Amino acid sequence: MADEVILLDFWPSPFGMRVRIALAEKGIEYEGREEDLSNKSPLLLKMNPVYKQIPVLIHNGKPISESLIIVQYIDEVWSHKSPLLPSDPYQRANARFWAEYIDKKIYSTGKLVWGTTGEVQEKAKNELRDSFKLLEGELGDKKYFGGDRFGLVDVALIPFYSWFYTLETTGNFSITEEFPRLVAWAKRCMQKESVSKSIPDQYKIYDFLLELKKKIQPQLQ
Repeated sequence: MADEVILLDFWPSPFGMRVRIALAEKGIEYEGREEDLSNKSPLLLKMNPVYKQIPVLIHNGKPISESLIIVQYIDEVWSHKSPLLPSDPYQRANARFWAEYIDKKIYSTGKLVWGTTGEVQEKAKNELRDSFKLLEGELGDKKYFGGDRFGLVDVALIPFYSWFYTLETTGNFSITEEFPRLVAWAKRCMQKESVSKSIPDQYKIYDFLLELKKKIQPQLQ
């Protein structure tokens, strides 16, 4: 019997993008179900009763939540193709460390850069710069974060490339000029079909985030 794989998703979500990339890397066929986060489906509420958030991967009726956990689950279950985690225990631990760092830093800080103004935005912009600088240091001269092979840390970070135009425009700074190594890495990742097909156009994301900003800005300031 073939695996039944369903992904509860929302197209602009960088966390959903991670799962889409991992599934594409493995060549896994799945049914994507778009969620309306202002009117969440009964299935989403049933499958993720704790956080009630996307993405949720439903594999043969069993739900897995939280994007990094889902990506690692995919890597373990479909281990025959395109491994996303290294086999060496230390390298695997290091990859998990940096993926978690991205999880904790980039989304929340980036949200303050595009979603606020004034001192709050300036502080967030400097924090984001610090994070990008650290990530560039970790990347070094490698093709991908794990070396020659596209892996977990790349999957964790590359969805935020879709935010770069919004961050530069709203934050009035140039990621391209300040972090050329990171941008070059992102463009390498975008040459992979699994990535390019899973990440929306930056201008489409910009329009979406600007609309979202109108709704959430009073909460962020």
